[in-house]
Amino acid sequence: MPRNSSFIYNQNIRSNVFQVLLVLGLLLGAWWLVDNTIFNLSAQGKSVGFNFLSQTSGFQISSTLGTWVMEYNVGSSTYLDVYFIGIINTFLVAVLGIVAATFLGFAMGIMRLSQNIVIRGFATIYVEVLRNVPLLLQLFFWYFAVLRSLPSRRGQIEIFEGAAGINITGLYLPAPIAQSGAGILGLAFILFVGIAIWLGRWAKKRQYETGQIFPAFWVGLGLIVFGTALVYLVMGQPIDWSFPVFKDTGPALRRGFQIGDGMVIVPEFIAVWLALSLYTAAFIAEIVRAGILAISKGQTEAAYSLGLRPGITLRLVIIPQALRIIIPPLTSQYLNLTKNSSLAVAIAYPELVSIFAGTALNQVGKEIEMIGMMMAVYLTFSLLTAAFMNWFNARVKLVER
Repeated sequence: MPRNSSFIYNQNIRSNVFQVLLVLGLLLGAWWLVDNTIFNLSAQGKSVGFNFLSQTSGFQISSTLGTWVMEYNVGSSTYLDVYFIGIINTFLVAVLGIVAATFLGFAMGIMRLSQNIVIRGFATIYVEVLRNVPLLLQLFFWYFAVLRSLPSRRGQIEIFEGAAGINITGLYLPAPIAQSGAGILGLAFILFVGIAIWLGRWAKKRQYETGQIFPAFWVGLGLIVFGTALVYLVMGQPIDWSFPVFKDTGPALRRGFQIGDGMVIVPEFIAVWLALSLYTAAFIAEIVRAGILAISKGQTEAAYSLGLRPGITLRLVIIPQALRIIIPPLTSQYLNLTKNSSLAVAIAYPELVSIFAGTALNQVGKEIEMIGMMMAVYLTFSLLTAAFMNWFNARVKLVER
């Protein structure tokens, strides 16, 4: 039999054999890991299972959006409720941090390219300082040096003539209270947002066809604000407001902001949000600056020769081309921000790591199950973020004619 006809020298057969061996090796390794883990847990008198999720948690969690959504109660809420509270609080700080970091990062990136030396210098100092100081140190700065130095719970810094206030216990704001007809108001708001989006697309298409610019952003914003306000008044104000009440007289223990009036944003959330947003924005600024500089200078000169103003040139010519360079590293910064939110455990913000992999884990002792559940959450957040950014990248990429 010829030497080349042997299956040993057949590339397809060899590649398939190697793949099968690799899969078998991975399965064998996974089986060994699981079996060894179960054996060691059994030797310590522990079992594998998720029955603990139905047990009562029995510990207090500071007031946050998660505790309000899940209606957390120390005497009746379970560890599953704690799990969902951690997910909600983590998701909230991650989403708000991404939004704030994106706007601030784009602004700082553009400011770094300004011809004004003061603006450019300010942006440069911001970027160089914040991205070279460890995130945990910035978190401690905002929490201990700034927020913990505010007036005590018996004092306040008044904001908007008593409509809001802040002290060491948090930021107190008016709380909306839904009345009859609030659902219709919500639908009207969604409708106006949809009309504003359609108006923006129409204006863009009209500009491509005629060259005429329509102020779609301001018209859409006015439609959303004034249209929703009109429906609010016509419906007889279906949303009432509970304002925070501060008492500086009477018994000392009853002074301060009164429980049940308004809503409070805990200082731990404020510190985490500020640290994550400002830190990540410094990196986004450099990504935006690099993306803009990567576009040929001839694009700017061509736009100026057509009579376009610098602001319109940046918004309609430079940024759309730079996005294909900006989006991939921007996605990485979004993922880093989401995962960095776990540092909030250092200041006791009740996110997933703090209350589920911290307090709950110490009480239950189900290390394998609880760490696995926590890893699944971060993996899901990361995959969803990457999928959305890939979709957005495909939408904005340049299409050759």
